[in-house]
Amino acid sequence: MAKDNFEENALKEGISLFNRGNFSAALTFFLSLPDDEGIDSVELSYYLGLCYSKLKRYDDALAYLEQVVTSAHGRSPAEIDEGRILQCRYILAVIYCLTGREKLADFELKKLLETGYNRDKVYSSLAYISWERGESDQAVEYYEKSLLENEANPTALNGLGYVLAVEGKELTKALSCCKKALDMEPENAACLDSLGYVYLRMGLYSEARKFLERAYSKRPDSSIIEEHLRELQAGEE
Repeated sequence: MAKDNFEENALKEGISLFNRGNFSAALTFFLSLPDDEGIDSVELSYYLGLCYSKLKRYDDALAYLEQVVTSAHGRSPAEIDEGRILQCRYILAVIYCLTGREKLADFELKKLLETGYNRDKVYSSLAYISWERGESDQAVEYYEKSLLENEANPTALNGLGYVLAVEGKELTKALSCCKKALDMEPENAACLDSLGYVYLRMGLYSEARKFLERAYSKRPDSSIIEEHLRELQAGEE
């Protein structure tokens, strides 16, 4: 107990910075802790991994999060924070997705499904991987499984609506999904783009332009949104 209190006090300032969203300052604090401070290396790796992932320094995040996951090997159940291990495995899977390591992401996500951890988010991530692989039917299946777990998952709603729109299937359902997602995340560029694209596929060009231009104003670096705007312009001519 004394050791736990010591570690909590030593890390307190960094944790506070992290919880306030000041990830750069939190990272600087954790990195500045002296090696002889007596803090558990796994505890420190956990927070370093979280900071790096928030800052999108994914290679650094992987190094620390993998340390947390592998630290469970050889430990008794009483010594393991299972929830934290599962959280780190999920973040690893997301980073694997974002950095093109699809096989590793698929492996981690399917392992997480076996544990029952955040099944709606796991299914949604598996759907994204399937879509990236060009497996649209599998993506739809995973998104629908995600929504069975949690019908209010905006990522799954938006993803399903977009996939259906691209495939030109069930556009009324696609519209409903994307509207629900945008209602939950009204400033999300991906949701604005998806809804605009559904309207584009339905031939409702004025509505499509309204949402696609809003999406572009938030993400002018997005090649996908640019492509949708070009498709819209071609349809209007």
